Amino acid sequence: MDNHEAISIMVEVTRGSGTANGRLMQQATYAAVAVAVTLVLMKSATFYLTGSVAMLGTLMDSLLDGAASLLNLVAVRHSLTPADAEHRFGHGKAEALAGLGQAIFIFGSAGFIVYESVSRMISPEPISNSWPGIVVVAFAIVITLALVAFQRHVVGRTGSLAIAADSVHYRGDLLMNLAALSAIFLSGVLGIHWADAAGGLLIASLIAFSAVQIAMSSYNQLMDAELDDADRDRIAAIAKSHAEVVDIHDLRTRKAGTQTFIQFHLELDGKISLMKAHVISDDVEARIIEAFPDAEVIIHQDPAGLEEIPPIDRV
Repeated sequence: MDNHEAISIMVEVTRGSGTANGRLMQQATYAAVAVAVTLVLMKSATFYLTGSVAMLGTLMDSLLDGAASLLNLVAVRHSLTPADAEHRFGHGKAEALAGLGQAIFIFGSAGFIVYESVSRMISPEPISNSWPGIVVVAFAIVITLALVAFQRHVVGRTGSLAIAADSVHYRGDLLMNLAALSAIFLSGVLGIHWADAAGGLLIASLIAFSAVQIAMSSYNQLMDAELDDADRDRIAAIAKSHAEVVDIHDLRTRKAGTQTFIQFHLELDGKISLMKAHVISDDVEARIIEAFPDAEVIIHQDPAGLEEIPPIDRV
């Protein structure tokens, strides 16, 4: 087996791991939808029994989590669709669009909860049947912890923005459920009625903060923001570690969903053959893909020392 065949096999193995990552992402979306539906049903019944505005806040958040998770399910399935003639770079930005949609949903829910909380602060109302609410919120915390742990595993394996955004929702849910648990206990058991409205305002603040995080991540992907400096330095170091590479320049990077796009000019000895330059380039590409799975790498070979013509001056 020659070096070129070995590089091809390495690339194919990496693509196989990408397929496994896609299945893992889909499993995460199914789990999120199942948890959201369960929580919506339980919290709806509990809000009916208790009338707690803090419970209303967590119910609204779960409703929006459910809608966002359904949106994620569709977006992830679409983002994993292979590139076609009309979308040569794939469909990964569907994840970023889903993230922006989630952020809008979340901001809307935060505004509604603030309105209800301020109304309840002005006219406090006692909570009835507080213990069912306490039991339901405690159960919600347990199953949300399990979901967040699974999502963190998936994000660690795939780097998916959509799953990461969904995980932000549910991590926020943990804090919101703790706030709701405290508010229901203080108001319903200890008789501190303003605590329920205060809990609602705290939950609204947490929801709005998570929306900002999701919106910024989505915006960066849609605007083709560069990878962070550490990743760019790592790419350059991998490329220049090849014994026959003189240098690289014009490194450009971006992300779309789970896929990373990397392109740069590889400076080589101008006296080597085109075939040798091709083999060196393939070797560098394989090394980068090994470090950045699911990356698409585009390399242009240049003779070292050749002065580049600025793009604006090219015909």
